[in-house]
Amino acid sequence: MGAVRYLQAHGAELLVIACNTATALALEEIKAVASVEVIGVVEPGAKAAAEASRRQKVVVIGTEATVSSHAYRRALEARKITVREKACPLLVPLIEEGWVEHSVTEQVARIYLDEAFAGEMGEADMLVLGCTHYPLIKPLLRRLAPGHVTIVDSAESTAEAVARQLDLEPGASTPTKSQPRGQRGVIPGLKFFATDSAEKFKKMGTRFLGLTVKDVLHVDLKE
Repeated sequence: MGAVRYLQAHGAELLVIACNTATALALEEIKAVASVEVIGVVEPGAKAAAEASRRQKVVVIGTEATVSSHAYRRALEARKITVREKACPLLVPLIEEGWVEHSVTEQVARIYLDEAFAGEMGEADMLVLGCTHYPLIKPLLRRLAPGHVTIVDSAESTAEAVARQLDLEPGASTPTKSQPRGQRGVIPGLKFFATDSAEKFKKMGTRFLGLTVKDVLHVDLKE
């Protein structure tokens, strides 16, 4: 929980657990020690899929840890949705390698999706991307998923939840102190902290965020 304390010490007013595995395994513990609002990625993704599904059947793909936690299953079944969770452990390393349009990635993803939508779950009309790496291969997944399926990006759903929490208009930037919430302000400043390799964060951050990540401060939480 050192990261929570560190971010709060640096003025964080809202914490987003922008990882499905971390949300699935540690959200409640993080909420228990945080003194600010905490938003995970599982609940917004599950909510968006449940509200959009007409057939009440949803497929979720994610890491082994996320699927093993059954966090999405609980969230969706609480909304009376039939769900199949499918672990796709090979996708994250392929994405981090930069192979987002590689034939190997396509072959692996095809196998996973064929298994996920097999049998009665072929009727499922929602595919939840239960890993924040997966949006980078969303076009590939769109090609491979059944044509009637809508893809739900849990990261997008979470961003919308954060915007509502901050009372921002769609597309608005963070309001400045002199502006009421909901009004468009200047582009917010960004600070990046990494507990692992700062160089790796620069590389991956640029790929994920679609902007150049230059200054990353390495933080040793000593935990």
